[in-house]
Amino acid sequence: MDKLDHRIIDLLVLNSRASLKELGKATDLSSPSVADRVRRLGEKGVIRSFTVDVDPEALGYSLQAIVRVRPLPGMLHLVERLIQETPEFIECDKVTGDDCFIAKLCFRTMAQLDAILDRITEKAETNTSIVKATPIKRRLPPLGN
Repeated sequence: MDKLDHRIIDLLVLNSRASLKELGKATDLSSPSVADRVRRLGEKGVIRSFTVDVDPEALGYSLQAIVRVRPLPGMLHLVERLIQETPEFIECDKVTGDDCFIAKLCFRTMAQLDAILDRITEKAETNTSIVKATPIKRRLPPLGN
């Protein structure tokens, strides 16, 4: 990847709906050149998809929490499936250490959070932290060398 590829990725992160013409203008490339670069970045697996960024609060989810999950013996796969099937969980990482999962969820009320966690705590220990602010939104790792 060169600097132009980095620039194209940066632009697409800001607006995944940017046209090839807009990307070309911002990079001093022709639309066909930009299209070729975007296609190659996709083939290499650098660009996996084009998506939208939706604000959970605009959908009524004014609260978020980080939940560390430690499944009870023999419950790992059941807990993983339960997390996957609960739409309020918006992210989950399987990790090393004392906990097996670190997950992020959105919810509207503390009662909703309690109901979600009650289903999980039948099969796992949990430790929950309410998110106060997000000083760093999900971002790309550094693109340069």
